[in-house]
Amino acid sequence: MKAHGKVHKYGDNVDTDVIIPARHLNTSDHKELASHCMEDIDTEFVKKVKQGDIMVGGDNFGCGSSREHAPIAIKASGIDCVIAKTFARIFYRNSINIGLPILECPEASEKIQDGDEVSIDFDSGVITNETRGETYQALPFPDFIKDIMAKGGLMKSLKGE
Repeated sequence: MKAHGKVHKYGDNVDTDVIIPARHLNTSDHKELASHCMEDIDTEFVKKVKQGDIMVGGDNFGCGSSREHAPIAIKASGIDCVIAKTFARIFYRNSINIGLPILECPEASEKIQDGDEVSIDFDSGVITNETRGETYQALPFPDFIKDIMAKGGLMKSLKGE
């Protein structure tokens, strides 16, 4: 698995209420959720994001409530991977469950800037900042998580889809 895209960068403690505000949780439609992704901290996000882009955060990304709506909104917006220093535990698990690749890498989180072009090799865990000519090493996914991601999430992997 690989990803490549432009970076949308955010800071520390980006919580699920910022990722998808609670006022939009009256739907489970992925496209509708994506249309409101990040709107309270970045009103231009949904206009800027392109399929395949990468989101970068700081410490404790995805903190707050345990709703799956947050990683669903991110994935449905076109983001192929979220990189952060650390993730809130429930967000990390929810992301895997819905098939949104996420990588913890403090160095990448600190050095990658908004607008940089980044490539990711999930098999090796290598993150390449093509804009700055730098590479960073994240832990690669274990095989069972690679399988979940390749199949589009936990439920699809359990169904053998």
